[in-house]
Amino acid sequence: MDEADVNAPIPGDLVKVLGVEPQVLSKAWAITKSFLKKNTELRETDATSLLSHKALILEYFRPQNIKLCKKRAKRINARQKRETKMFHLNSEHQRYELFLPLHFLWKQYIVDLCNGLKPTSSPQSVQQKLLKADFHGAIITVVRSKCPSYVGATGILIQEFKHVFKIITKQDKFKVIPKKNSVFQVEINGFISYIYGNKFEQRASERSAKKFKASGTIDL
Repeated sequence: MDEADVNAPIPGDLVKVLGVEPQVLSKAWAITKSFLKKNTELRETDATSLLSHKALILEYFRPQNIKLCKKRAKRINARQKRETKMFHLNSEHQRYELFLPLHFLWKQYIVDLCNGLKPTSSPQSVQQKLLKADFHGAIITVVRSKCPSYVGATGILIQEFKHVFKIITKQDKFKVIPKKNSVFQVEINGFISYIYGNKFEQRASERSAKKFKASGTIDL
């Protein structure tokens, strides 16, 4: 854009639209010189030369480093969770059929996680993905345990804690199965996986970030 275009007066039809009052060139230049003198320490000749070649930052304020203290959300402890019955399941909700939709969603989730869970899938690869998977909704069966009364128990896993599985059986019975000294079986589309409870004593959120090492198992 030419300097003449910059200094040209505003067309009359735009004066009313913009709501501005055109200034005489001499008066506009006087305002500009006054502004430069007030905000810079340059002489008139230096200011004219400088403004003809590049932009000039007239004022700059360095932002102050203000550290904002973020308040962490207050967490409730285990005692408060028990008092509020956060994980309590009412007896009228302890029905197997209510959790069948959750089981179907879990099966689809595992199939997607294992890239289709095809017969040609590597068992080691599937097993590694299952170690970090969420098992809420899975049908698990206790195949071995040091407590004989737990063996054979089968149901949909509705709650997983660090040391126990909570399941609902087909007989609408709510059971709490300890992970320690127990072996569980999970079947997905013909693929059978075994969970050794002694190696599984973590919360689901902790297990997703844990690195499992291949090691031998001890018979119960």
